[in-house]
Amino acid sequence: MTRQDEIVKERLRKIKELEKLKINPYPYFFDKKTNSFELQEKYKKLKPGSETETKVKTAGRIMTIRDIGKLIFADLQDSSGRIQIQLQKSKTPEKQIEFFKKFVDSGDFIGVEGMIIKTKRGELSVLADKIEMLSKSILPLPEKWHGLQDKEERYRKRYLDLIMNPEVKETFKKRARIIDSIREFLKEKGFLEVDTPYLQTVYGGAEARPFETHLNALNMKIFLSISPELHLKRLIVGGIDKVFTIARNFRNEGVDKWHNPEFTMMEIYEAYADYNSMMDLFESIYENACKKVFGTTKIEYQGKTLDFKTPWKRMTMAEAIKKYAKINVLKMSEKELKNFAEKNNVEYKEDNWGMLVAGIFEHFCEEQIIQPTFITDHPKETTPLCKVHRKDLRLIERFEPFCMGTELGNAYSELNNPIIQKQLLEEQQQKLKKGNKEANPYDSDFINSIEVGLPPTGGLGLGIDRMIMLLTNQPSIRDVILFPFMKSEN
Repeated sequence: MTRQDEIVKERLRKIKELEKLKINPYPYFFDKKTNSFELQEKYKKLKPGSETETKVKTAGRIMTIRDIGKLIFADLQDSSGRIQIQLQKSKTPEKQIEFFKKFVDSGDFIGVEGMIIKTKRGELSVLADKIEMLSKSILPLPEKWHGLQDKEERYRKRYLDLIMNPEVKETFKKRARIIDSIREFLKEKGFLEVDTPYLQTVYGGAEARPFETHLNALNMKIFLSISPELHLKRLIVGGIDKVFTIARNFRNEGVDKWHNPEFTMMEIYEAYADYNSMMDLFESIYENACKKVFGTTKIEYQGKTLDFKTPWKRMTMAEAIKKYAKINVLKMSEKELKNFAEKNNVEYKEDNWGMLVAGIFEHFCEEQIIQPTFITDHPKETTPLCKVHRKDLRLIERFEPFCMGTELGNAYSELNNPIIQKQLLEEQQQKLKKGNKEANPYDSDFINSIEVGLPPTGGLGLGIDRMIMLLTNQPSIRDVILFPFMKSEN
């Protein structure tokens, strides 16, 4: 029998003994009056060695127990922090001490009532006069010093990660505050938050391979949403001029430090705007979140100081390539680009001028961009949903913000010409039929909607998870998703 088996056996025995004594080890309710943070704040100026006449009632999980004879100390942890529990032979009823010694283990949830004191060493404590079992744990917590260190195990068993590593909880509290700041900012500007469907008969809005499933009730194949874009544009057609959603996207693609098959994306659309408007909006969202949550636009990330103060640097894709690859792609033919790409082992998706330019940018430039920077004016071959550039017909009015070598989002002056849009989606459909699994399928209802009339529109997508990574200094997307996708243990 392993050590863990012995612990489980002993705890199961305690549960049976509690039940024999007519004590429910899993009661229905406890009237918790205050949490540990509130107590620590209220009594932080209490002098060491002091006692109060204040009686409190709190609850939480027992993390550690130290029995030194006449005194028992225990650390009680709740969602707000920790506070020490103390049992003294001269001041805690003997029955309560016996109950604690006999039945309480680390990992158990207990309720406690008692007076607030501060030990001679300056530790704020609840001097217990009543203990109540609230939930008897069966499995032991990981050891304090050698416990939950393995990253894979922490992601897989996030509940243990949150218990043993309280700083993880702080990351997700900051995540919530950052998202709240975005919502408040956009609503103050008149944007309406909406929901779009996750289950779709036709997916679209991004170059990605979808997840497929089957709807039994209607006996039909459906897809998990890869993007809310096409539904949000329908709402602009319908007369909602400013709209956004914070949605889950599902893309059947690789997993790495920046990618999870299920992730959170915000998309925003504004009538009568263009990609220049979206650049101003994008950087303002970041700046506002930094100031609201952290009080500064300067953020430490993996040993580098990033500054999200507006305005961000702007470079065209051609300018970035000229800086880092030392060539002027705007003066090069497709053949010249292909020769350059093959000479430098550049990977590219399709054999055309635009995709060669995009491949060269990815190969030479992306990792060089550390500070927040907008890369603008991409080749038209890179997306079928964007307006052609008003000054160069080879390009489109698109930008991607980059930071720390990765893109933070995507934005366009949205294509609203239904004749051109129909042609481009038909070309995408043909690519899909020929085996390009990331091409967009033809969406006839979307074409119908913009034939009704889509006004000039600016749209952007902002990766929420990557934003949280940067602003909370987390090295992997799995550190900012509570339940990241994990391979089966079996």
